[in-house]
Amino acid sequence: MSEQQQWTITATEQPPEWLIEAVKQHTPASSGLYAAQLLWQRGIKDRQQLTAFINYKAYQPASPFEFGQEMHLAIARLQQAYNTKEKIAIWGDFDADGITATSVLWDGLGQFFAQNTQLIYYIPNRLKESHGLNNQGIDNLAKQGCKLIVTCDTGSTNLEEIIYAKQLGIDVIVTDHHTLPTERPPVAAIINPRYLPKEHQLFNLSGVAVAYKLVEALYQSLPNVAKYPLEDLLDLVAVGLIADLVQLSGDCRYLAQMGIQRLQEDFKQPAAARRRPGVGRLLELCQKSGDRPTDISFGLGPRINAVSRIQGDASFCVELLTSRDVKRCNELAEVTELANARRKSLQKDVQAQVAQKLNQLDLSTTSVIVLEDAQWPAGVLGLVAGQVAQETGRPTILLSTEGLGTGDWGLGTGEDSSQSPIPDPQSLAHGSARSVNSVDLYQLVKDQAHLLHRFGGHPFAAGLSLLVENIPLFTAAINQQLRQSLGSTTLIPTVQADLTVTVADLGKELFLELKLLEPCGMGNPVPKLLIQNCWFENAWHRNQQDWQGKKVQYIKAEFDIRDDSSRSAFPGLWWGHYKDELPIGRCDCIAEIDYNTFKKRYEIRLIAVRSSANSALNTPLSLTPFILDLRNQEHSALSTQHWLNPSHPLTALIIEDCPTNWDDLRIWLRRCLATSRSTPGFNNQQQLAIAWSKPNHQPPNQIWLTLVGIAKYLSRTNQLVTRVQLLKKIGISDQTLLVGIKTLKYFGFTVKRQDHYLQITWHPSDSTENLADAAVARFLAAVREEQFQQQYFAEVPLSTIVAIASYEN
Repeated sequence: MSEQQQWTITATEQPPEWLIEAVKQHTPASSGLYAAQLLWQRGIKDRQQLTAFINYKAYQPASPFEFGQEMHLAIARLQQAYNTKEKIAIWGDFDADGITATSVLWDGLGQFFAQNTQLIYYIPNRLKESHGLNNQGIDNLAKQGCKLIVTCDTGSTNLEEIIYAKQLGIDVIVTDHHTLPTERPPVAAIINPRYLPKEHQLFNLSGVAVAYKLVEALYQSLPNVAKYPLEDLLDLVAVGLIADLVQLSGDCRYLAQMGIQRLQEDFKQPAAARRRPGVGRLLELCQKSGDRPTDISFGLGPRINAVSRIQGDASFCVELLTSRDVKRCNELAEVTELANARRKSLQKDVQAQVAQKLNQLDLSTTSVIVLEDAQWPAGVLGLVAGQVAQETGRPTILLSTEGLGTGDWGLGTGEDSSQSPIPDPQSLAHGSARSVNSVDLYQLVKDQAHLLHRFGGHPFAAGLSLLVENIPLFTAAINQQLRQSLGSTTLIPTVQADLTVTVADLGKELFLELKLLEPCGMGNPVPKLLIQNCWFENAWHRNQQDWQGKKVQYIKAEFDIRDDSSRSAFPGLWWGHYKDELPIGRCDCIAEIDYNTFKKRYEIRLIAVRSSANSALNTPLSLTPFILDLRNQEHSALSTQHWLNPSHPLTALIIEDCPTNWDDLRIWLRRCLATSRSTPGFNNQQQLAIAWSKPNHQPPNQIWLTLVGIAKYLSRTNQLVTRVQLLKKIGISDQTLLVGIKTLKYFGFTVKRQDHYLQITWHPSDSTENLADAAVARFLAAVREEQFQQQYFAEVPLSTIVAIASYEN
């Protein structure tokens, strides 16, 4: 199903000696070099950062009241409910983040409100309802006498439903981490980290972590009520954080570290003595011990998610995670495991069918893969779409016309959605989309809203429904749109390696050294190891069995890996592949090192492999400019030789202006290559330093007012201005400035060019208000798009930039 992959290895520089020595103190059995190299390239630049990163006890978490007035409003409303004994409903979500968030509020608020009488919870049915609040559910809660709804992992953009609840006499406290509403909804409080600056240590909190912060604030406000310590909730917080794939930095990393420790401590207890026997039983069923983030990402998370994907209703998962009834938890864990086994089987079936359809596509002319089938179960489409996107390097949309349900809206995004008049459900296709290669899939889908019945999502995942008859038109339009935005860029599946190691390096020492980086996640991925010129022995494969011993169509190949560095082989496995897929003879591979708690051995987990004779690893990288990542560094650092290769005969090209598109960056890449190739004896290598800083954007409305103010001033004073002066003053690009100048004309401004200057005059305009408003809206949209792109380039991984550089050649 996959095509030729692009392999890249992260450009690295030697970490300073102090960092290597500091890391070695934590891993005395190894040199510490590999972990130091990774920490350095991932932004750990001083001792204080290193200490806080490795040891959560040295980290200072943020107060829950850093959410400001909204947190105070939320606590005041909860205290009112506590004093007047009002009935409260928790409104959760059906994915792992939403389920754990509901469980945190159920256990946490349950210390202040009697469960099942004063406190209840509601989780929508995945196959019958979508994410977020809905009027039918609100009606149900109103009939039960609820006066307050506390959402978790959802609700930010449910303006109409919040107004409806208010009409029924129900207040709403929103706790969420998804898209912000355009205006503050009429809620008692809205606690969403997206209101905070992106640099804030709470900004990346997932739904479960936001719920935890609410409970933490209530514990501090009513300190003598709770019987159980707040820290008892941290294991659930860790499960939701890691399963939701949020960036594990700031408080996210701290909470995950604390939670994994609690999870492991509880699992070590006998089943009858565990605080969470349901979690313990799930870990036993997936043969994990709870001490690794991968125990959550590959064990607990998929099992919790599987329930709603297969059954729709995942409400019992809250009981599974919070009950102390061992017998009941064992029963629920078995139901969960059965759902996960069913999910695996369905996913494998759909993958096979998708592979057949892919064979009929010409991927050389396909930018967005869109496939549909009447028999595909909606619950697993997102999982399969994600796998196809990774393997092909292309955004993938899978659609099903099965049943009358709302399809797989399994995004956990809470994004805005667009809905047209309801057509006959029988004529609708429902599906899921997943992105790759930093393509903003949500924007692609949103731009085709006129062809859709409903959509929602974020840049890497979206859910949608549309008339079956619109599928061909939608497919053609979205492909054309992406082709135009990509220009000459070719979409190629890319695998990134972080370190080059040998088989002799593999083992306990390397594992423990790299374990310093855990918990890994977005922004701090699991280290990928490149092993070159190796070969495989003793390979075999088998079907995985479910917990009842029944066959499941899920393949795992096992093997020993060898190279010339050692006489000993090292074990490994390759999920979802047959032994015959391993190349014969010498090859290169990219893998992760892991510890198998079931077999009690260290092993590698294969990510990608190719025959050495066919390896394209060295060729693209040898043509790639040596790119230095100096983003967000002090300007004085740019001039120091420390940042540049001392033996380099050329002066590095330095980019200080943050680009807004790949074409801007490609111009510099071409200049870099041209300089290198024109210099004899340098082996085509030229340094390119990307040195822009994270942009400090003004709100688009303020930029518009600034532009109007400047135009009025220049008209009144008859002064001339250069284009460069305008750009510097307003902080926008040439293209966006052009849109702004066109918009000014709707308000009576005339802009004329005089040599290198612009002359602006103003005469009140007779243009209609609608045309002027539309023009302003276009300008604001252009500013927002430019700011989004600059934010992207401020944070885009260096590996992606290196890959684009490789495509240039």
